[in-house]
Amino acid sequence: MRILSLAPTSFFGDYGCHVRILEEAQALKALGHEVTILAYFKGNDVPGFRVLRTAPTPWHKTYEVGSSRHKFAFDALLGLSLLRLLCRERFDVIHAHLHEGALIAGVLARFFKTPVCFDYQGSLTDEMKQHGFIRHATLLRLFGCVEALAEQLPSAIFTSTKHAAESLQRVFGKTKPIQHLPDGVNTETFNPRVLSPEARVAQRAAWGIGADEPVVAFLGLLAPHQGINNIIEAAVCVKNQGQRVRWLVMGYPSVEIWRKKAAAAGLTDEIVFTGRVPYEHAPRMLALGDIAIAPKLSLTEGSGKLLNYMAMGLPTVAFDTPAQREYLGHLGIYVPMGDSIALAREVLNLFDQPERRNLLAEKLRLRARQHFGWERGGMLMESIYTQLVTQQSGVRLPAEVGRKKL
Repeated sequence: MRILSLAPTSFFGDYGCHVRILEEAQALKALGHEVTILAYFKGNDVPGFRVLRTAPTPWHKTYEVGSSRHKFAFDALLGLSLLRLLCRERFDVIHAHLHEGALIAGVLARFFKTPVCFDYQGSLTDEMKQHGFIRHATLLRLFGCVEALAEQLPSAIFTSTKHAAESLQRVFGKTKPIQHLPDGVNTETFNPRVLSPEARVAQRAAWGIGADEPVVAFLGLLAPHQGINNIIEAAVCVKNQGQRVRWLVMGYPSVEIWRKKAAAAGLTDEIVFTGRVPYEHAPRMLALGDIAIAPKLSLTEGSGKLLNYMAMGLPTVAFDTPAQREYLGHLGIYVPMGDSIALAREVLNLFDQPERRNLLAEKLRLRARQHFGWERGGMLMESIYTQLVTQQSGVRLPAEVGRKKL
């Protein structure tokens, strides 16, 4: 099949949403399908994939991730690019990411009778609230209507969590396919043995971390809804108890802002902010940690970074949310959402229990390998695509380029 992945974001950008887009495309390519990715003008190309981009806006050529008023212009340009592309080429399916992608594709693809699958990764209004983009009740209601329309238009929906799938099924019933499509991880790439003991000591030293110092790792967006404030608060609690723990915080944007906040809290020596970590370097950076932390403050978004932690054998302290429980299961160490004191307490408990850490590390890696491979995810997507193309067969024939016998 010829599949168009519509990504209303600056793909590729070394963080969770983009990793899911990439790994889905890789899984489909492994099954013999041809995947084209259409994204915003900014971002890194990915070897092995055709990535098309919008034109840049003349007034805002640099921007960071997250909600922004400029995204309205970016999405308008994305819609125009999609329209031009569909006039030139035929695709069997459009796999639209995020609510913006579902809305744009859901409207335009109807003119070309191309089925649209919506890759749901969390509530649009919840994300906007978490980013502080909208606060007024009227705007919340308006964007709530936009969110509902974006969910109504596509022919099928993939969700990153069971919780989201169940919520949407209560809304749509059996009117459209809603498939739980969990994030996956390559356990060969993300492997705790990616660094030799000597290389681990040397790389820790490069970041100013001692060979035997206990290290808590975080990898992801440096945004308030990811719980970065909670990491700083937990680090203060640990330091106030006279314990020496290093916190390796990897990601972007606003690194200098967070570094200043940590310094103001007296944590200059405790927290290391690495800045952006290229995806291919993530396994080696995560290998520097002893445990991981997942203080995400969203009840609707997925938490794919947990799979990387699991594959790396990193016992994880997490805020108690449905998505985090789906990934970690009974092997997670959960604390109430927003409770930085409990976060600090469980981090110290883990460092005091090396045998428990080792057992959790082994079981988490096994869970990642057994339950979260992308091979199954690729077949799930292929199955839904086939169902939708078959339903359209009375109107149009599937494009032949790159098509694999199913």
